[in-house]
Amino acid sequence: MPRPPLPADPIAEARRQWLSHGWERAADGMAAVTSVMRAQQLMLARIDQALRPHGLSFARYEMLRLLAFTREGRLPMASATARLQVHPASVTNTVDRLERDGLVRREPHPRDGRATSWC
Repeated sequence: MPRPPLPADPIAEARRQWLSHGWERAADGMAAVTSVMRAQQLMLARIDQALRPHGLSFARYEMLRLLAFTREGRLPMASATARLQVHPASVTNTVDRLERDGLVRREPHPRDGRATSWC
């Protein structure tokens, strides 16, 4: 169910406050950054709402889509880290949960004995 509109624009009010406190040089930039961040929060909330019935978070969905786009149906963990621009621990944790739920499996990398791929 959609939320009712707010009685006032909170970003416009924040900008007004920044101006009234002498932060004229930062007010427009802060309003822009705050708008982008808020839009991201709203979009992620909608995405999470759509994925929740499937037992997926955005991170898990993104990881599965990345795997689905590969030619061979497998991807080294380091490649997932680079492509998603996230910390290796985030990839490891996400793949751990996907593996636990039977959605992917790890296997030794075919050419690098130190690396792991997942498929």
